[in-house]
Amino acid sequence: MSSERVDLTQFVKTYDVRGLVGSQLTDEVVEAFGAAFVDEVDAAGREVVVGHDMRDSSPGFAAAFARGAQARGGNVVSIGLCSTDQSYFASGHLNAPAAMFTASHNPATYNGIKLSRAGARGISLDTGLATIRDRATHYLADGIRAVQTPGGYRELDVLADYAAYLRKLVDLSGILPVKIVVDAGNGMGGMTVPAVLGEAAGLPKLPIEIVPLYFELDGTFPNHEANPLEPANLVDLQRAVVEHEADLGLAFDGDADRCFVVDEKGAAVNPSAVTAIVALREIARARAADPDGELCVIHNLITSRAVPEAIENAGAIPVRTRVGHSLIKDEMAATGAIFGGEHSAHYYFRDFWGADNGMLAAMHVLAEFGANDEPMSALSRRYSPYHQSGEINSTVTDVPSAYARVIEGFAGAELDELDGLTVSGYDDGEFWWFNVRPSNTEPLLRLNVEAGTRDLMERIRDRALGIIRG
Repeated sequence: MSSERVDLTQFVKTYDVRGLVGSQLTDEVVEAFGAAFVDEVDAAGREVVVGHDMRDSSPGFAAAFARGAQARGGNVVSIGLCSTDQSYFASGHLNAPAAMFTASHNPATYNGIKLSRAGARGISLDTGLATIRDRATHYLADGIRAVQTPGGYRELDVLADYAAYLRKLVDLSGILPVKIVVDAGNGMGGMTVPAVLGEAAGLPKLPIEIVPLYFELDGTFPNHEANPLEPANLVDLQRAVVEHEADLGLAFDGDADRCFVVDEKGAAVNPSAVTAIVALREIARARAADPDGELCVIHNLITSRAVPEAIENAGAIPVRTRVGHSLIKDEMAATGAIFGGEHSAHYYFRDFWGADNGMLAAMHVLAEFGANDEPMSALSRRYSPYHQSGEINSTVTDVPSAYARVIEGFAGAELDELDGLTVSGYDDGEFWWFNVRPSNTEPLLRLNVEAGTRDLMERIRDRALGIIRG
C-alpha cells in the first residue's frame, strides 16, 4: 500500500495518533505529520521537542518526524529515548510544542504520536489534531513544500532535570524506609524509575529499596503486555510483592505515564483510592501556600463517589468531568485545578503544566505511605469504602436503542448525560450509580457500577447488563 492511499482518518484517534507499523504508519506518513504539526502550532523558527519510547520502530519514526518538522522551519530538539511524561516536562520546561512516539500499552505491532502544544497543552481532534491530519493528507498527496530556511536540529538529555524537578515536587528524603517491587513491563519505567527513585540520575539516595521486575527496555514486550489495567498483567507483580515481602508494588504502562499500585498482600489498589490520596496531599500543599485560596480538584465521572467526598471534606471543590485525556487537560487549564484524577490511572498536576504524570502520583503514594505506620492495604481500604464493578464491555451496535432500554428499565432514577448515560438512585437508604458510555473505536458499551454494599452493586450490575444486552 502506498502512503498516498493511506486513510489517515483510520488511525488518527480522538486524542492521539495510533496505528499499525508499516501498513498505516510509515516514514513518509510520519514525515508528513511532522510538517503538518509545525504548521498547526506555528513553530517555524521555533523549537519543537521530539522524543520516543523503546519500540523498534520509534527511533526511525522520530527521525522522520524531525525531517518533516525541519522542512517546514521547526528547530528540532531531540530528547531521544524518554517516557511520555518526560516529553511533557521538556514541553513545559522549554515552553515548546512536543511530539512523543509511543503506542503506550498497545502491542509491538503498533506505534503512535502524542502531540502537545507549548507548555504541554493537549491536542485533540477538536483542538487541532483534525487539522494536522488533513494537512498531512495534503502533504502525502502533493509533497512537503520546504521553507526557504529549514529548521535546525540539536540533541538534549532531560532525564536528570526531569528527575530533579519531580524530587522538588514530592520530597521523599524523610519517609520511613520502604521496600517496593516495580514492574516496568519492559517499558520506559525501566529507565525513569532508577533515575527518579534511585541514583541513576546522580540524585541523593532515598530510603527506598527497589526490587526491579522487567526493567530491560524491549518494545516486543517479551514478558507481558505493558498494560496494567488488565488484571492478567499484574499477576507477576502481585506474586513478587508477596514473595519479597515488600511494602507495596508499582506497575507502569509502556510509556510510563500511568502507574498502578498493589498492596503488601498483592491486592490491586483502586485508582480512585490513589486519586483521593494524591488529591488530599495536593490540597494540603496548596493550602499551605495559600490558606484562603479557592482550590479545585478534577475527577472524571467514573471515579468512586469517595473521591469527591474526600475533596469536599478537605475544603476544596470537586469538579466532575467527562472521561478523556485532552478533555481533562483542557479542564485543568479552564478551572486552574491543582490536581485531576481518572479511574484509568491518569493523574494530572497543575505544577506539572496540567499534564499527567504516573511517576509523580506514585511518589505521592510513597510519601503518604512512608509518613504513616500502617500497611498499604489499610491505607487503600480507608479510601475505598464503596463497592465497584470495574469496567464491563458489551457489544452493542445500536447505542440509542440500548440507552432507551436503560432509561425505561430504570424509570424514576436520576439521569444525566455528561458522558454517555449516568443513572443513580437509592435502595433502602443505600446509594448506587452506574454509567454506560460508548467506546470511541469499537461497537462496545462500557458499564461501570458503584454502590454502598457489594450485594446492591451486584444486583444493579446484573440488572443493567441484562437490559443493555437485551
